Amino acid sequence: MEFAELIKTPRVDGVVLHRPFMPTVEGTLCLTGHHLILSSRQDNTEELWLLHSNIDSIEKRFVGSVGNIIVKCKDLRVIQLDIPGMDECLNIASSIEALSTLDSVSLMYPFFYRPMFEVIEDGWNSFRPQDAFKDLESMTDEWRLSEVNKDFTVCSSYPHLVAVPKSIDDDTLRKVATFRHGGRFPVLSYYHKKNGMVMMRAGQPLTGTNGRRCKEDEKLINATLRPGKRGYVIDTRTINVAQQAKARGGGFESEGNYPQWRRIHKAIERYTVLQESLIKLVEACSDQSHSMDRWLSKLEASNWQTHIKEILTTACLAAQCIDREGASVLVHGTEGTDSTLQVTSLAQIILDPACRTIKGFQSLVEREWLQAGHPFQHRCAQSAYSNSKPRQEAPVFLLFLDCVWQILRQFPCSFEFNESFLVLLFEHAYASQFGTFLGSCAADRVRLSLPEKTVSLWSWVNRPQELENLTNPLYEANSLVIWPSVAPQSLLLWEGVFLRWNRSSKCLDEAYDEMVHIIEYNKELQNKVNSLRRQLAQLETDDPLLNTP
Repeated sequence: MEFAELIKTPRVDGVVLHRPFMPTVEGTLCLTGHHLILSSRQDNTEELWLLHSNIDSIEKRFVGSVGNIIVKCKDLRVIQLDIPGMDECLNIASSIEALSTLDSVSLMYPFFYRPMFEVIEDGWNSFRPQDAFKDLESMTDEWRLSEVNKDFTVCSSYPHLVAVPKSIDDDTLRKVATFRHGGRFPVLSYYHKKNGMVMMRAGQPLTGTNGRRCKEDEKLINATLRPGKRGYVIDTRTINVAQQAKARGGGFESEGNYPQWRRIHKAIERYTVLQESLIKLVEACSDQSHSMDRWLSKLEASNWQTHIKEILTTACLAAQCIDREGASVLVHGTEGTDSTLQVTSLAQIILDPACRTIKGFQSLVEREWLQAGHPFQHRCAQSAYSNSKPRQEAPVFLLFLDCVWQILRQFPCSFEFNESFLVLLFEHAYASQFGTFLGSCAADRVRLSLPEKTVSLWSWVNRPQELENLTNPLYEANSLVIWPSVAPQSLLLWEGVFLRWNRSSKCLDEAYDEMVHIIEYNKELQNKVNSLRRQLAQLETDDPLLNTP
């Protein structure tokens, strides 16, 4: 298919662009295969380059001979284009709708994008499982890297290399895979250096109504326990939902078959419930006419903060079991690709200071989301404005980023990265020129040849000039475990995402710049103090009389 077939009118002059908190611009609108571009001959006017894949929905209105197209984006931005001529307006709208809903992944922009920057570090090779395993080997010899899934046939959503107990062979893993949802047998997620406890993740066991048993599965997870120790299974579903799953062939670990494991059920919502919550929240944030009571009522009705609380509470529980109880943990829900990953990745941010660095956080996203099989292609197909009926869309990754922001806000000096880094990840998960978030699992990325045909987001992020913008000026390395508060009054609305297009950030930007200036000035003064102290020490060494009273 040629993109030209979908573009009915490639160019229109005299188009007026309206954007939040920016001056109105008149210029020429051009449509390409991947971008909507508006350029103006006015001085000091920034061009608009909008990826079609970032467009969630459009609305058309007509006032006389002028058509208005309201473009609603996946990054929650809303812009308006005033287009002279009804036919041109209809053609542009029709073309945008067609170009923004292409189904074929290989037609997306990352396959056509050529970087304008020098790739110093290839992000596709930055966070390989074998490299992460070398760090694990330096701490323990009880685990091995298995190639049982090298052709993705044992589990289609796992990477080709997974860390498993050294005492468990590949034949055992194959048998366990038939007993777990989607073949997702228990694998290592995190090793706690302080006490040797581990966190694993998996899909639900397929016990069914007959109480099916798998001794190989019991052997695998028991292999992670120390003598005389118990472990915890954290099921991210309520007991009722887990019971209902039995009728569909799923289930949970019975205490009779897993006597050394205590099962705890938590309630983290999935799919449609989360998508509807996002839609309600964005709707509440977009309406400027609310009274205080109505605004608070709509915010509460969205249940977004409730979801944040449930996820953080469960992550804190997992971290507490590992660090304070000295117990190993297995986390799963149904598939093990959504709420499970929220919990395992947030628990690591709480426990492991390395995950709070820029590179460490990239490694965490790569390991616990991309390689672990979170279906980005499906979950991020629509955002809050889409008119299509939700299928598998859900803001699972956005909720994770929101939870990270909540912890960052409570511990502002413990993170090397700033809020801008989290916002950037949200934007690129939904629409990007990079191939990092394309596909839904490692097998997809191999099949699409993403490392060969696209550029990694990490290649761009890890350039010095970008890192400078994403670094937290308040950062001071903190080796301690950090325990976030999940009290309702401690959890705030993430204004940097949900209100950034609804109100000007000028004052906040100025305050941030002033803070950076004060920190830099403080560093200068500290350097001067240190220099003067060295000079004084040198003088005292050279002239002993200075030391006499």
